[in-house]
Amino acid sequence: MFNKFLGKFSKDLGIDLGTRNTLVYTADKGIVINEPSVVAINTRTDEILAVGDEAKKMVGKTPGHIQAIKPLVDGVISDFEVTEKMLKYFIDKVHSENFTLIPRPRVVIGIPLDITEVEKKAVKDATKSAGARQVYLIEESMAAAIGSRLPVAEATATMIVDIGGGTTEISVISLGGVVAWKSMRQAGNSLDANIIQYIREEFNILIGDYVAEKTKIKIGSATVLREPMEIEIRGRDLINGLPKAVTVNDSQIREAIGKTINQIIENIKTTLEITPPELVSDVYEHGIILAGGGALLRGLDKEIAKATKIPVHIAEDPLTCVVRGAGILLSDEELLEKVISPDVNKL
Repeated sequence: MFNKFLGKFSKDLGIDLGTRNTLVYTADKGIVINEPSVVAINTRTDEILAVGDEAKKMVGKTPGHIQAIKPLVDGVISDFEVTEKMLKYFIDKVHSENFTLIPRPRVVIGIPLDITEVEKKAVKDATKSAGARQVYLIEESMAAAIGSRLPVAEATATMIVDIGGGTTEISVISLGGVVAWKSMRQAGNSLDANIIQYIREEFNILIGDYVAEKTKIKIGSATVLREPMEIEIRGRDLINGLPKAVTVNDSQIREAIGKTINQIIENIKTTLEITPPELVSDVYEHGIILAGGGALLRGLDKEIAKATKIPVHIAEDPLTCVVRGAGILLSDEELLEKVISPDVNKL
């Protein structure tokens, strides 16, 4: 009863709890938070020093008693307590303007397709402990499809490929459910790791995650570009330990990430193979939708279309599809009941 009373003064939230970024959506303002899923903690006092953008600036630069922790690995909670504190920080931040002493919002939160019941419970418990009065779990690929305004509740197939930071999820959706799917751990972080390994092997230079990600964004591509691109990379020389800079081009980065791109394409083909024939014909007619940050890699849509012989479209604002889908469900109770993750009860 007390929770319901407090709920009247709370904003219902849609949350995309991602490996790399956490996004929060409210019905009245849209996306209000888009910050890295990082928490900086003082291990001596157990005090949280920073969350999100401020904490990310500390990654790789902290003294021994301060840890910059990424509490999610491959879309799954790896550190329950830190995830709970991070969620509480974001929930409180959303309600800071409302002067709500104890926020008790309803929360729709995205989860990976291959999550276990134990991992589902961890997400629910962390969100509830952070202040939610009700928690609804929904598959991220379903949320991404809803956020892309696809007809998920109709008797027609929708194929969506959500390439996030930790996972790539390939789903064929029909009548409010996922009919065929594949989930893989090769995604944005894997592309960064490919670049780090390539630079190390080819130039004997060690670079960090931030430089690798920046390189991928600046000149990364899945197909040959009309105009060649290059970037200067700075790192540590593994031979003498001194700082060193080297210039790399788009062709070299394409070579570095090629294996992971091919794995994603092969899994898309495999998903099509296990999809019922009637739905495959719908996919051929309507095409494949790309969502998530990986959808922004230059030429990836063309490479997938070339390999599958199916049209490929990039969702509008692919980075925010999941959280927008979660937000839409907050105001559509009928659709929420249809697409809610199985065996999940209201909390």
